Amino acid sequence: MKKIGFLSFGHWSDHPSYLTRTAGDTLLQSIDLAVAAEEIGLDGAYFRVHHFARQLASPFPLLSAIGAKTNKIEIGTGVIDMRYENPLYMVEDAGAADLISGGRLQLGISRGSPEQVIEGWRHFGYEPKAGKNDADMGREKAIEFLNGLSGEGFAQPNPNPMFPNPPGLLRLEPHSEGLRERIWWGAASNATAIWAAENGMNLQSSTLKFDENGKPFHIQQAEQIRLYKEAWKKAGHQREGRVSVSRSIFALMNDQDRYYFGQQGKGADSFGYIEPTQRAVFGKGYAAEPDQLIKELAQDEAIQEADTVLLTIPNTLGVDYNVHVLSSILEYVAPGLGWR
Repeated sequence: MKKIGFLSFGHWSDHPSYLTRTAGDTLLQSIDLAVAAEEIGLDGAYFRVHHFARQLASPFPLLSAIGAKTNKIEIGTGVIDMRYENPLYMVEDAGAADLISGGRLQLGISRGSPEQVIEGWRHFGYEPKAGKNDADMGREKAIEFLNGLSGEGFAQPNPNPMFPNPPGLLRLEPHSEGLRERIWWGAASNATAIWAAENGMNLQSSTLKFDENGKPFHIQQAEQIRLYKEAWKKAGHQREGRVSVSRSIFALMNDQDRYYFGQQGKGADSFGYIEPTQRAVFGKGYAAEPDQLIKELAQDEAIQEADTVLLTIPNTLGVDYNVHVLSSILEYVAPGLGWR
């Protein structure tokens, strides 16, 4: 059994082929899709966060709205770029959204990836400490965020407060018990996957990672996951760490599917640079008739190692088509792989 969710980048543009012409379209359709996904039995609704782009950005209003309109589905991000965040304010936002959803948030965070503008986090008022870089800053903020979620008091109370205080140091409110255990780290390297395990975060591994040995993408990703699991066990955590992988998977059920995605299944892994000095490997997409998809996906080592699969979706094609895409996987592919 595996948990199956969708991952939306939340694109919009005033383009004739898009059903998401505005930011409002994307936000409202994201809510509708999460509601529909819960109804068909999907386990998770996840959203990418990008700044300075016509894509989803500030996640907590959207996550809260979805939490208020659904009952069971996990609601998450993949991922929040911590370079742009105020960790303590984020603790408050996340706590509120988690309470609204009844404890269903699964927040993916990371040190961030290349963005639309140069050093965009500087426009948000942040810069690395002396001798540190932006990646260091992202990880430092992540630790501060995790510490804030613990619920431990750390702030000295005012001796003459406007309202009575409980005894001792004060914590941030609202506090949502258990949210600390539902934080995921988006790792692009083996080293940061190990770091995530040591710090008690679940692991999100996407459709790309840094190329560390030239092997096919799914094999490198499986190696990354195994290193994470070993580090988790060594750290002695009292719960099991979760692992998700993202994939573009499309079952070709009709002519429309073949028109949109028929060529995608003929692709292969590719290698390139997302940072000037860092070579990356990009995983191939899957698109085929269900029986063929089952055969191909059964050979994906990383999927076998993960407990959660996030299906990247073409959100610009609208809610109805994406429900069809997700339903096709649930009904015709997942059972054949033992995911259901």
